[in-house]
Amino acid sequence: MKHHTSRTFSLLCTLGFLRAFAVITATAAPAEKLAALEKLPIKAGKITLVEESSASTGTRVPPHVVVKANLTPASDSSIHVEIWLPEAAQWNRRFIGLGNGGAAGRINSGSLAGPMARGFAVATTDMGTAPNSDSGIGKPDVWKDFGYRATHLMTTLAKEVIQSYYGRAPEYSYFSGGSTGGSTGGQQALQEAQRYPEDYDGIVANVPAHCRTPLHAYFLWNEQIFHDCPFTPAQEENIIAAGNKYMASREIPQTAGKMVSDPRCNDYDIEAVIAIAQKKDPTLTEKHAEALRKLFGGPKHTITGERIFDGIPLGSSFKIAHGHLYLFQWVFGKDKDLYSLDFGKDIDTYTAALGPYLNAENADLSPFEKRGGKLIMISGSSDSCVPYHATLDYYERVIEHFGSLEKTASFCKLYIVPGMSHGPGPGINKLPDMLGLVMHWREKGEAPHALSAQRVNDGRTEIDMPLYPYPEKTRWDASAGFKPVQGPRGGVDRVAERFRPKAAE
Repeated sequence: MKHHTSRTFSLLCTLGFLRAFAVITATAAPAEKLAALEKLPIKAGKITLVEESSASTGTRVPPHVVVKANLTPASDSSIHVEIWLPEAAQWNRRFIGLGNGGAAGRINSGSLAGPMARGFAVATTDMGTAPNSDSGIGKPDVWKDFGYRATHLMTTLAKEVIQSYYGRAPEYSYFSGGSTGGSTGGQQALQEAQRYPEDYDGIVANVPAHCRTPLHAYFLWNEQIFHDCPFTPAQEENIIAAGNKYMASREIPQTAGKMVSDPRCNDYDIEAVIAIAQKKDPTLTEKHAEALRKLFGGPKHTITGERIFDGIPLGSSFKIAHGHLYLFQWVFGKDKDLYSLDFGKDIDTYTAALGPYLNAENADLSPFEKRGGKLIMISGSSDSCVPYHATLDYYERVIEHFGSLEKTASFCKLYIVPGMSHGPGPGINKLPDMLGLVMHWREKGEAPHALSAQRVNDGRTEIDMPLYPYPEKTRWDASAGFKPVQGPRGGVDRVAERFRPKAAE
């Protein structure tokens, strides 16, 4: 979906004014540059703060300029943006936009410090949902801001501020969603690639919640099941252990029984895991078993039987697989009993209201690819908050659009990190610098392949295990060590198209 300036409340003022403005600010003294930023003309918004920040005592944050703005592209919109600018001599002539997390609603100023210290001009936004998620109840303008508009307007404003302050545009622009901003940042990342391919040269989409309305339907599905049939922490641990045990024969020796690197499964596998869990834990009743069938199976439409989202991955935690129900309150109101919502007409109403704005499901990345854009997506095999299924299937749909894996991999790669939950944690305690990888790919033309992306503990020592892009998998050869092999393609149920409506503005 291409960007049309007239329909997104462009923050640009006239070209002639900007050219003159840039000539003045390029040679202006620092105080004059700050004054110019304060007066920077913005359509549908205003600069609210411009201040110098000296190097903090006891920290490694260098001197920089902070710019804050409030953007109001529609009557119910209030989008906050924060931009940090390193001193001109320290600027690497690159801009990075950072994603947010959850329902957003606030700006984590600390997240800007790391990229700025590396020389980036950097920006982030609260996505227009301050002070909390209730701001979106019954307000389509906020839905649009949260879904896609706030991130684009942040980007446009940041580039204008950069032009004004440094007297030149950034040579390269990058977006990182997930590593500093949580899964919503990954949604922002894919919205940018799909809707506004001209905004960024390279994008990192970490644990991307791009299939947004189906994902939250999965949260509600699980929430209702847990409400009707609770599981104790001990029961949950035994179920996770059962998944790890059953899937161990598909693992390499270093991970067997410790994690599920590839949770793709069928109904037979699910029944086998339930049987192992019940044998291990006699407190698991037949009611628990039926609940597990629904949890691992995932939500389907009660009238048509169509797939809404896949289920909790085997071997992953239940704790982060439910909650996050604010999107339903946006549509049905704060007082609605969410446990009474059905997966028929109610889901249809919810999808029609939010899906066109929040979902980032367009597989046609041709405009982004043609301008040389590079995209890296990352999911964790044990992430039950934003399960890997929808991202794997999205990648498959991109392959279908471009006609081959080879063509798709020339600009877009997917890494599914074995055993990783919603970010690095126990056993998976490091990931490489994904931003650095996408920068190197875009600027040097050298695509990433094998990554030293994780460290697993075999009980005695920690081992660096390479990570390969989907569909390759890591295998162990006693004589040759780790090596890549071609893994299976697909293998997850596709979310029905009606739950992925076409994007709208």
